[in-house]
Parts: sequence; C-alpha cells; structure tokens
Amino acid sequence: MRRTGSADAPPKWVVVANGDNRRVGLFTAAAEAAGHGTPRVVEWLDVLRDGGHAFADDEVVRLDSPGENAGVDALLRGVDDPTRVEGSARWYARFLDCVASLRGGVRLDDPAELAVMFDKRLCHDRLARADVPVPPSPTSGSGDLPPVGGWSDVRDMMTAAGMRRAFVKLAHGSSASGVLAVETAASGRIRATTSVERAEDGRLYNSLRVRRYTSESEIAAIVDTLAPDGLHVERWLPKASLGGRSADLRVVVVAGRATHAVVRTSRSPLTNLHLGGTRGDLAAVRALAGDRWATAIEVSERAAACFPGTLCVGVDLLPALGWRRFAVGEVNAFGDLLPRLTGLPGSGAEGRDTYAAQIAAAGSFRRGPQPAPAAPTGEAGPPSSPHDLPRTAHATA
Repeated sequence: MRRTGSADAPPKWVVVANGDNRRVGLFTAAAEAAGHGTPRVVEWLDVLRDGGHAFADDEVVRLDSPGENAGVDALLRGVDDPTRVEGSARWYARFLDCVASLRGGVRLDDPAELAVMFDKRLCHDRLARADVPVPPSPTSGSGDLPPVGGWSDVRDMMTAAGMRRAFVKLAHGSSASGVLAVETAASGRIRATTSVERAEDGRLYNSLRVRRYTSESEIAAIVDTLAPDGLHVERWLPKASLGGRSADLRVVVVAGRATHAVVRTSRSPLTNLHLGGTRGDLAAVRALAGDRWATAIEVSERAAACFPGTLCVGVDLLPALGWRRFAVGEVNAFGDLLPRLTGLPGSGAEGRDTYAAQIAAAGSFRRGPQPAPAAPTGEAGPPSSPHDLPRTAHATA
C-alpha cells in the first residue's frame, strides 16, 4: 500500500460512513486491535452537504454503508419517512454522485464497480457474462432493454419465459426493500410474499412483517408503484432446506478469497435476518454439501472476481435442492456486517471477524482513485394494510 514515512508505519485509515453506526464501531475496534490506531471518520452527511471531500495521498479510504441514518436517507432518496419504499432510483443517482465527489486517497472501493453492484440488472449481466451461475432473468443487461412498465409487463415476461415463480425486485433496492416473491398457478391463482406494506393512501412502506397478497389487483398496484424506480425480474429457484426451513448463504470475499460465511434460514422466501430469518448451522451445511462445498466457495470467489477493484464484497449464494449446485443471487458492496463471526477454516482469516480480515488484506490491495460513472435518475410512487409490526427504514446492507 502506498505510504509516506517509515515503511513500518501503520496505514492512515479513513472511513466514510455514518459515524454512530455499529459498523464503524466494529471496524474501529479491528483497526485498533491491529495497532493501526483509530480511523478518521468522514460523515456521509457532511459529504452530501459539502459537495465532496478530499483525502491526503497517504490516507487509506474505506467506504461503508450510508444506510440507517434518517438525515442521509432523506438527502439521497428525497422522502421524509425512512420507512418508505419509494425513491431508490433517486438514491442510486445521488449516491453515485456523492461517491464521485470524493477525491484523493488510496481507495478500496471502485466507484464504477459500486455502480454495477447497486443495479441488479447490471450486476446480473456482469455475472452471467463471466459464466457465474445466476437465476435466469429477462431484465438482465444494460440500458438497451426497455424498462419494466408495471405489473402487465411482469406478467408478460413471466409467461414468455415459462416462469410460474419469480422474484420481482427494485433494481436499486437493498435489505429486501420492495422485493416480491410471486407465485402463479395454472388455475389463475396468484400470491406474492413480501415485506412491502401498502397503506390506505397507496403509499408503500417497509415492514418487519412478511405478508402475503393474493389479490392480483393489490399485487398489480404494488408493482405499478415500484416500476418507475426500475425493476429486475428473475426466476425463483427452488432452494435447499435446513431443518425444514428454506436456506441460503452470505459469503464474504476479501481480496478475492472467501473468508466468512453465514447460513440464513427462513419459513418464507425472504431469508433476511431482520425479517425473521435466523442463522443456521454452517457445519451442518458443509456436511450436507460434502465435496460440493468447494464449489460453493469457488462460485463465490468467481462472483467477487467480477469486481476486482473492491476489497470486500458479500455474495448471496443460492443453494439448489440437495446442496449440490449453487447460483449467485446478488453481490453486495456493503455485505460484511456479520457480528461475532470468525473466518472459515483454511481461509487465512481464522479467528478474525470480517473487519479484521479486511485490515489484514488491505496492505496488498494497491489501487488509486477511480472516476465514477454518470448516474441515471428515476423515482417511484405508492400502494393498504394495517401496521401489525413497526415499519423498518430503508437500509443499505
């Protein structure tokens, strides 16, 4: 890593983040434990308000999630309630502009790669072109594809592709915000499983309760409201189970090497831990996968290799029934929040959490700042249901 002064001097860490977030506390603890001192924190709120920030040439700059902060969310999405679903396209455009306003330093997150990871259509396309297994998708690709105008387009796409079950996702969503797991039957019956709550005035909210809609008119209203923000549609692959619950994996890859993995299980198609998912037994999964566990690691590392300018990514790995095959659902720029989890055996990160693993690997990760791409713009509108559980703020995870 580029340094000034003594070759043995620790790096001058800077974290661009929401300073009161637990992510910053965990990374700071790891840096201090490694003898690197306390990182300087640059607040996303200040970057947005000041129109940028400049770093010294010898500062090592790590970007962290801008989520879980109402003020930052309001500036990025332009909504006054952080539990609202709408505004993800505006968030995407403004976030890329914000990243582009950062200048100097030794950067660990490539802006152009962030732009791809935060657009599910582009990310899916990049993975597919690299022969990384992904669910089939009619929306994968760049801007040459016509936008999904609403529910009628989704129905037509599913019919044309022979998809009885599909995931409909916000192109720039995160933390399962705006995700619908849609099932159709030959009889015409339909069901959508989602954490989206549709209020009486038609607005959409993120909820901690996973609910099921069986009225096509309600499902259509939700999808039509989400569509202006951009939609990604992909086949719903049957996933393996663990203990009678649907299961998938989050695999953290640091500097090209899979270092950490967590099993997420749920009774619903959405395995996100904040929606009722629970951590599963990784040892049991490795036993079920047997010699195919090496394939799971290899697929995760191949997915991460599509983003060589980013030190750390979180790969969402979808295991097929029987744990014999694996596909990649998404690659997450800020997918390393796995508290109390230490490295996989043989990974080189044994005994380290995800943040300590990044600090250890950063010394060999040499690169300079990159220009950010131009960001597209867009936005969405609203759809009714009682507030059975607290709504959850839109968060980048």
